Amino acid sequence: MRMPEGEADSRFFAPCGMNCLVCYRHCRHPKPCPGCRAEDRAKPAHCRSCAIPICAGEKGAESCHACAAFPCGRIRSLDKHYRLRHGISLIGNSQVVRAQGLAAFMEQQKAAFTCPECGGECDAAELIALYDDIRAGHVSDAEVVGLW
Repeated sequence: MRMPEGEADSRFFAPCGMNCLVCYRHCRHPKPCPGCRAEDRAKPAHCRSCAIPICAGEKGAESCHACAAFPCGRIRSLDKHYRLRHGISLIGNSQVVRAQGLAAFMEQQKAAFTCPECGGECDAAELIALYDDIRAGHVSDAEVVGLW
């Protein structure tokens, strides 16, 4: 996977804390998802029906981390799902953005999801699976070095 060069595009940082650029619907789908903040007609059904962007908007927050109630029950529930299934913490992502800014967060994401050998030309699904394995503790750092 190749993360874009230059400044982070905020439309790919979902209100919940997900980096849309590493979502399977963006990376591996024949019609890539344009990100959470894009027009609804181009997004998958589960994203179009998501209540999180609506809730954030109603509270005057661009993202959940800017809300006084963060992390609310809805975000904690979604975070638990993402941590268990993908090893990614939406709350953690949001805390990085809150503390360091979106550009710093996206740079960290580039480092985590870019192949160190080819700069990103590897199969995105393989990189995501590898990242999931690393986060879950199934693959050690030494094994990762051996894979590249």
